[in-house]
Amino acid sequence: MHELSIAQSVVEAVEKELESQPGALLRKIGLRIGELSGVDPDSLGFSWECLTRETGFEGVALVIETRAWQRRCPPCDIVFAVSDYQTVCPQCGTQETEHAGGNELDIAYLELETP
Repeated sequence: MHELSIAQSVVEAVEKELESQPGALLRKIGLRIGELSGVDPDSLGFSWECLTRETGFEGVALVIETRAWQRRCPPCDIVFAVSDYQTVCPQCGTQETEHAGGNELDIAYLELETP
């Protein structure tokens, strides 16, 4: 269950950021997770709750935004979501498409309350 280690990494990264924001209260953490990242959002949410119980992070909302697997068609210059592993451009039919997203695992934002 690597989601627990990901939750721990989020805690460590946020703690480091909070050092530069003395007195700020953390209310919400937004994560962006691509469907190709291999991370189960439900398991990550559960891991977050377990890891932060009875800590300074208890009650901090973890908002997880999932991102679809996306490809880009160079001839059409469109980005499209991949469905059923079909990476062919839906507009022109070319098979020469490029990766354009879906493997993200980012802290997108922190919502802080400053004194």
